[in-house]
Amino acid sequence: MRDALQKLFDFRVQQFVANPNQRNAKDFFSKAVQKRDTLSKRSAEIVKVKASGKILTTTDEDDFQQVKYLAHYQYLIKQKGSLYLEEETEERMAKFYHGALIMDEEIHPPLYQEYQSENQPPSEVVPPEPNEERIRYQYNRLQAVQYAERWWNSYNPAYKKFENDCTNFISQCLHAGEAPMRGYPNRGTGWWLRSHNWSYSWAVAHSLKMYFAQSKLGLRAQVVSSPDQLTLGDIICYDFEGDGRFNHNTIVTGRDAYGMPLVNAHTYNSRQRYWAYEDSSAYTPNIKYRFYSIIDG
Repeated sequence: MRDALQKLFDFRVQQFVANPNQRNAKDFFSKAVQKRDTLSKRSAEIVKVKASGKILTTTDEDDFQQVKYLAHYQYLIKQKGSLYLEEETEERMAKFYHGALIMDEEIHPPLYQEYQSENQPPSEVVPPEPNEERIRYQYNRLQAVQYAERWWNSYNPAYKKFENDCTNFISQCLHAGEAPMRGYPNRGTGWWLRSHNWSYSWAVAHSLKMYFAQSKLGLRAQVVSSPDQLTLGDIICYDFEGDGRFNHNTIVTGRDAYGMPLVNAHTYNSRQRYWAYEDSSAYTPNIKYRFYSIIDG
């Protein structure tokens, strides 16, 4: 089984850097093709790639063995003579029959954070109380980015981990950047985390987007019209289906050779990924974005 998985990783590495004119149908690996195509649109290419795996669980049933594993990809990308390293992980499920690989596919994480005590978070964030005072602060973008780089592919034990962790991770980055919390204990008010409780905006992608759109106190952000207007530590919100419900958030941690944002994220754990997510399995042609620049208080 392990030998079969190793051969699979060796095969995939070649697909990311192989000449597309030399591939045939049996060599097709959709992730590699999609990655290469999206890079080509940006006049970029993968010059080197590493792939490694970690087995998470195994299940035996008669002559079949099912393996859940984590794949980690590292891409050295060249663009306009410059190089940068992009990384991502994905959970996959492989199935073997008498040790021979017969199936391998990505496990798609849930797009929405569900709650045990509430069925759905509110679609809007409750406005602040009239007597709530303005909190003065200066967003530390460097610290926010440093946190995003430190924890992009692991989980800080000081915080709760969610199955869909993207917004929880972004909130941690903002908190590391000294963004002030407010609104406790009302979960529909403000942006906060305390002990074993948190606001919807802390952990739910759509609620954080709504918070940014409405907040007048504490942590605030202004929408900008294009991604090139963002700077390090700013936030991008994603509505993959284009149905008006946002389901993913990322933080800007770098720029490519054309000055466009590169982002870090959880759930789809990734580092220095191109902001548009066109190479993601969650991408659809209907995707919509909101670009938020954090405002000092």
